[in-house]
Amino acid sequence: MHITQTQRASRSAGDVHAAKSASFLVLPIIILILAQMGATGDNGALSLATSALTSELGATTAQIQLANMVYPLVGGAFMIAGGLAGTILGWARTFRGGIVLCALGEVVLALSPSMEVFIWGGRVLVGLGASFMIPSVLGLIPLIYQGSNRTVAFGAIGAASGLSALLPLGLGVVMEAAGMRATFLTLAAYFAIVLACSFALPRIEQERSKTSFDAAGVGLAAVGLFLLLIGLSSISSWGLVAPLAGAPFTIFGISPALPVAAAGVVVLGVLVAVERRVEAKGGIPVLPSVFLTTPQVRAGLVACALTFFFMGAQSILMAPYLQLVAGWSPIAVGGISIVTGVPTFALALGIPKLAPHAEPRHVIQAGYVVMALALGVMAFSVTLNGANPLLVYLGAFLAGVGAGTVSSHASNVVATALPEREASQSGGIQSTMRNVGQALGVALLGAVLLFGITGAVREKAAADPSISTKAQEQLAGVTIDLGSNRTFEDEISKLDLTSTERDDLVSIEADARLDAVRTAYVVGAAIVLAGLATTPAIALTRQPRRRRMHPARADRSGSTR
Repeated sequence: MHITQTQRASRSAGDVHAAKSASFLVLPIIILILAQMGATGDNGALSLATSALTSELGATTAQIQLANMVYPLVGGAFMIAGGLAGTILGWARTFRGGIVLCALGEVVLALSPSMEVFIWGGRVLVGLGASFMIPSVLGLIPLIYQGSNRTVAFGAIGAASGLSALLPLGLGVVMEAAGMRATFLTLAAYFAIVLACSFALPRIEQERSKTSFDAAGVGLAAVGLFLLLIGLSSISSWGLVAPLAGAPFTIFGISPALPVAAAGVVVLGVLVAVERRVEAKGGIPVLPSVFLTTPQVRAGLVACALTFFFMGAQSILMAPYLQLVAGWSPIAVGGISIVTGVPTFALALGIPKLAPHAEPRHVIQAGYVVMALALGVMAFSVTLNGANPLLVYLGAFLAGVGAGTVSSHASNVVATALPEREASQSGGIQSTMRNVGQALGVALLGAVLLFGITGAVREKAAADPSISTKAQEQLAGVTIDLGSNRTFEDEISKLDLTSTERDDLVSIEADARLDAVRTAYVVGAAIVLAGLATTPAIALTRQPRRRRMHPARADRSGSTR
């Protein structure tokens, strides 16, 4: 009897599902977790390299912010494409291709002679690699696991962000002993090992889509997201309305930051219209309408985004402040990741396993509240020229509790509200939202931080009678980076200032720095709490209760059957 490819795929998937219904396949999830850990660990390595980038490549705070943002920016722009490529080429192929790009990107980071190569060479390559690797991780899970095993597998992937906390600690040791370049080469070797392990994944005949690649949708998504995030992240260096010295051009005399971000929103609006036409013609769009029209899917995607928004907040606020202002070593900063990672791992994996009947809506709501509380504690952990270690560790622990709680159900909330084909494709959309969330965290809170410091210093200097008008005019051309008092002294060393003016400005900058960091944390907490507004869309899944009947009625009921 002739068996079609579709039948073979169904039969193969059925065989795997039958096998995994009896037992949970451990090796595949370990391989997928290792891949997820590598992607998250790369961001941790960048946070640890803040001081090294400043001393070895002359990086400014704005460049470090851009380096933090480019990876999720590129990943977010192309992960939708990565999810679509997986349905066309097969998840295993896109998974391995992404790993190769990540390894190559780490090599470029290690050998970069300048921040331009570091950002636009290495970080772009790693972002492209992640855009194929991470959707493949989420796309492979529905093919390998089923039922309760699938829920546990998704929870394990969420827990991987907690396990990845082990990498920064080890990488911090490497950085202390051998330097930044050896650290990124170590990550390249790590991805090479994951690539070798990937050939141990079970072979599944995936039914591939024969629809042509939606190049127009991919291009619009990439351009729209790029413009939106670049515009938002550049507010601190280009200016909000009045252009700063760092603005590359002006638009009708104003800073290009907001117009560029608005152009991104317009392009994304065009994307939605174009994708509706693709879908109407029977094609597979990069953004199926069901992702926009299903309230529960939107709520799940917001949960994915806010978890990584929170991580972006940590990467642009906590790590730079501890290293550049408080003087913490890479090993000390890497140790904080353990405090965050352990509860993240335990709750993301433990909640689906130990509390399978917990309501996803209530779990995610609790996670949001704890994440906001963590940001509040972090705001009070920073001091004028340092940080309170007790509050730093408490905030990091609460961060792990909140992130792990939300991660335990975010992906499954999306997958369970979609048809089978869209559920498989959702990996790309989920990964996009995670990266967009992280990029927004870096962009928005970085802008609040840097723009807040510069603006506050100028405002307070103008109100200080000891600061001359000439000194105030010189400050107008200076964009102030996050750093210690000594760093700020170096920034203003070329200005024509008296010793009194210099001392007063250092004191003003220290106060402005503390206020800006705390304000950024508070803004982040408010954004996380805003996610609560989406949670009512998550359907409750209470099990129906069996009615207790009077014995006599029960007898009569039984006699009629």
